[in-house]
Amino acid sequence: MQLKELEAICLSKQGATKEFPFGVEVAVFKVMNKIFALVGIDANPLRINLKATPDDCLAYRDIYKCVKPGYHMNKKHWNTIILDGEMPQDILEDMIDESYELVVSKLTKAQKEELNYTKH
Repeated sequence: MQLKELEAICLSKQGATKEFPFGVEVAVFKVMNKIFALVGIDANPLRINLKATPDDCLAYRDIYKCVKPGYHMNKKHWNTIILDGEMPQDILEDMIDESYELVVSKLTKAQKEELNYTKH
């Protein structure tokens, strides 16, 4: 997957924004100022950090060699996926959706209303 396509998927999420708080090498995707994805844009191949449930984090690591414990993140809740072509695109998109949904699920009722969020 190319960077532009990855960014488009992340930014298609309701209320998603892209920032560079850690420097120009890392694109950070947020919803209501909460991180749901980080992309190492200079990495070759690309790498993305995504949130998952602890059980899913372990399961993805068992299934795919390209999934590692989250780099610079809480390894219980985050994975780093090396986009080397091993993982099917639909699985990666599901992981992005899951990361976004996990973050939104922790927002307050007021934040969800401000976001005008409806679960998809």
